[in-house]
Amino acid sequence: MTSLERYLATVQGRATDMLPRVPILMQFAAEYIGSNYAAFASDWRVLVEANLRCREQFGFDQVSAISDPYREAQGFGAEIQYIVDHAPCLVRPPLVDIHDLSPLHDDPDPYTSERMLDRLLAVREFKRLLDGDCSILGWVEGPVAEAANLRGVQDFLLDLMDDESAAFTLMERCTATAIRFARAQLAEGADTIGIGDAIASQLPPDLYREQVWPLEKRLIEAIQASGGLVKLHICGNITHLLPHLAELKVDILDIDHMVDPITARRHMGPGTAIAGRIDPVGDVLHGTPESIRAAVAQSYDALGNPHMVMAGCEIPSGTPSANLAALCEPLPYAPLDFA
Repeated sequence: MTSLERYLATVQGRATDMLPRVPILMQFAAEYIGSNYAAFASDWRVLVEANLRCREQFGFDQVSAISDPYREAQGFGAEIQYIVDHAPCLVRPPLVDIHDLSPLHDDPDPYTSERMLDRLLAVREFKRLLDGDCSILGWVEGPVAEAANLRGVQDFLLDLMDDESAAFTLMERCTATAIRFARAQLAEGADTIGIGDAIASQLPPDLYREQVWPLEKRLIEAIQASGGLVKLHICGNITHLLPHLAELKVDILDIDHMVDPITARRHMGPGTAIAGRIDPVGDVLHGTPESIRAAVAQSYDALGNPHMVMAGCEIPSGTPSANLAALCEPLPYAPLDFA
C-alpha cells in the first residue's frame, strides 16, 4: 500500500498492511535539515524541505503544513515575531476590548494574507511532489483557540464567563475565517485539515458545549462538505469533553498521553480513528527506542482499530533520531476488536 492508501483505509475502518505513522514535526524538522524555527515558520520552502527529508529518513505517512498557531492571527492584523529557536509569538494580542472588534482586519483572504498564503504555497508544493503517494495535512485554528490568540488567553477565558454573547461573536468571526482557510488548503491539495483548539481543554463541559461545540461542529461540517477529512487536536486532558467530542463526528481525534485510551475508545466508538497518546516528552524525548516500541504497542492494544501512530503532540526539539525512528517503525495491522 502507498502511504495515502494506508491512511485513507484506516480512516475508513478497513484493514491495512500496517498502521499509519503521522508524527507532528515542526522545530525538530527544521533543525534536522540544519535550519531553524524562524525560517520553518516564515518560508514554505523550508517547511516543505524539512517535511520531505524527514519523511525520507523516518518513513512516515503524512506531511504537514503546520508550523505554529498564528497564521490566521496575522491575517486579522496581529504582529508576529519570529524566533530562531522557538515558535513564533504575537507581539501583543490585537483586541483590547471584546466589544470592539474594529482593530481586526475584515474577512482575511487566504490568498492575500502573507502567512496564510505561505501555508497554501506549502500545500501546493506538497501536492505537486507527492500527489497520490502521501497524505497532506493542512491546518486551521479552532474557534476558541483563535479567539484566545486575538484577545489573549486569560482575557478571553474571562470573556467566556463574563460576556458569552460577545465571546461567541468573536468566535463566529474566527470560524468563518477558518472555513475559508480550510477550503483554500483543500483546493490546493490537502486531503485532511487539522483543527487546533487547545484552549478547549481548559473549559468545563457545559461551557464548552454551549459556546464552542456548535462552532467546531460548523467548521467540521464545512470541511467535510468540501471533501476533506477532519483531524481534531486539542492539547491536554480532554477526558471531560469526550462525550461531546464524540458527537462532532470527526474522522481523526488526537489524544494526549494523560487521556485514558480505553475511555477514549469507548466514547468515540469504532467510527473515529484515534491517534496519539504517546507522551512526547516522557516517552519520545527521554525514552529509548525499546521503551518507545513498547509504548506504541501498548497504545494499540488499548485503543484498537482504527488507530494511527503519533505522539500526543509535536516531536520535541532534541529528540534523538533513533527515538523518532522507533516511533515510526512499521507496526502490522491486527484485527483488534473492542466491546
